Amino acid sequence: MSHTFQVDLRGLVDLLSHHLYSSPKVYLRELLQNGVDAITARRAVDPHAPATVHLLPGDGGGGGGEGTTLRVEDSGIGLTEAEMHNLLATIGRSSKRDGLESARAEFLGQFGIGLLACFVVAEEIRVVSRSARDREAPPVEWRARDDGSYTVRTLPPEARTDPGTTVHLIARPGAEDWLSAARVTELAHHFGALLPYDVRVGDQPVSERPAVWERAYSGPAARRAALAGHCRETFGFTPLDAIELDVPLAGLRGVAYVLPSAVSPAQRGAHRVHLKGMLLTDRADALLPDWAFFVRCVLDSDSLRPTASRENLYEDDTLDAVREVLGERVRAWLAELAAGEPQRLAQFLSVHHLGVKSLARHDAEMFRLMLPWLPFETTEGRVSLEEFARRHPVVHFTRSTQEYHQVAAIAAAQGIGVVNGGYTYDTELVELLPAARPGTAVAELDPDTVTAHLDSVAPDAELALGPFLAAARSALDPLGCDVVLRSFQPVTVPALHLDDREARHEQARAEEAEAADGLWAGILGSLRGGRPRARLVLNHLSPLVHRMAAAPDPELVATAVEALYGQALLTSTRPLRPAESALLNRAFLGLLDRAVRPTAPTAPTEPTGQTPPPPRTSGETR
Repeated sequence: MSHTFQVDLRGLVDLLSHHLYSSPKVYLRELLQNGVDAITARRAVDPHAPATVHLLPGDGGGGGGEGTTLRVEDSGIGLTEAEMHNLLATIGRSSKRDGLESARAEFLGQFGIGLLACFVVAEEIRVVSRSARDREAPPVEWRARDDGSYTVRTLPPEARTDPGTTVHLIARPGAEDWLSAARVTELAHHFGALLPYDVRVGDQPVSERPAVWERAYSGPAARRAALAGHCRETFGFTPLDAIELDVPLAGLRGVAYVLPSAVSPAQRGAHRVHLKGMLLTDRADALLPDWAFFVRCVLDSDSLRPTASRENLYEDDTLDAVREVLGERVRAWLAELAAGEPQRLAQFLSVHHLGVKSLARHDAEMFRLMLPWLPFETTEGRVSLEEFARRHPVVHFTRSTQEYHQVAAIAAAQGIGVVNGGYTYDTELVELLPAARPGTAVAELDPDTVTAHLDSVAPDAELALGPFLAAARSALDPLGCDVVLRSFQPVTVPALHLDDREARHEQARAEEAEAADGLWAGILGSLRGGRPRARLVLNHLSPLVHRMAAAPDPELVATAVEALYGQALLTSTRPLRPAESALLNRAFLGLLDRAVRPTAPTAPTEPTGQTPPPPRTSGETR
């Protein structure tokens, strides 16, 4: 024996208001949508039929106060009594699916739950309708309450003489504001500004067709000004530029506005998407490729599918294709700037180079096109890779900003060109450079390369400093750091700290092993490799190094070496480990103690028998 499901309408309304729809405001979109779809259906039968949707907020004539009722009239296809029972009282049933499949693409709603959204703000819904298909059919009234009950009755012919439908809402207690004239006007403009029919609240028109991007203008400057004004009104900023998004094959019309300031790539775009003129969402975040995070779009589409709540886009092959098409349009705009408007491109890249770099990682042609323009931090300032590669046959790079700051000043003084690859996408792009620019060599800069470019010290000179170097190595050995002697410019840099990722990993492993229990220490010990070590490179050209080597006190030498090591670490800008912080603190206090330590008094000099000269008075000169 089969049974039918029973539906608790109050429970369903709670589900709609708290889980399906993000806000009660969607009730007005559903009313507009039903009216527009009804007009579309009537126009399919009678192309010259009137096309109006009229919203009339009021108090229902009962003195209940402003916002008590709302009346929505449309000149659409209307309903018969049988259609009332079949469509309005059956959850999930939609005239856009049942019996009108051939015209379904022309309708906004397709899920059969739209009118129920009105129960989020209304305790009673009354629908009066007269069918345009059956002119002999009398007008019919459907009245429903939020407890799930409804009635249908036939009205006398004079109750409604023209085809169409009128929906009456009576507000739920506490929901009166949603039916007030001010709120209805605000929501009608929010959702229905681009609808193709005559939509009004009272006597005030809502529709703003044609859309700002479809209007004719006196010239390009006037068009740019109109689009900039639309962007300010819609998004609250003045765009750097506007990108036309007219893609007829994809059923898309609209515009993408370029943000005037940089944003994080992780910040999702809040795009406004209209479906056949009705605002679907103002928070679409998957409309464009991830790399195009520097634009905000407003568009109207005929092809995209909404989710069941009609508040976002359904992820399907159509959305994938649209995303690709829009990405191609933004990419074409960049190519047009590169080819004909370099100043505008430079202005754009000064703000949004990160987005273009993200695109260039996966688009070899775009990378080649942007090579002369994309800025990179290098030892010669912020320049393009094209310019940098022309000056340096081998383009060296570091994988982190920390490594770059360790070597930048010294590498520049030795004539080594280095690119800071520590910023987002930069290492990937530098490694792609040989493919985009044949003949260019790329090499990662490591401590061995830097040391090899520094001048060696004559053996006798290094031998003369042997005791000092031995003391320095002894002081730094507990920190896993070797000491080497080289000559390099500038002489104002007394020491250079060099390490790499392997050395840092080994240091971290050794610290963990020291603090771990026996079993874990054994496991960490088994992972030890060739014990890569950091290096403190002392500058043989530095007068400070020679003064330190000549210091007679071994304790002072050790303290000075520790201080020099700490200064080199700070210069490298990498975070200090606890042991290094303690060393730096100890060295600073040690040097401070030596600076203020009292010295032994000197013996008095023998008197000469001469009277010392009297002290000078103010203003007296010798």
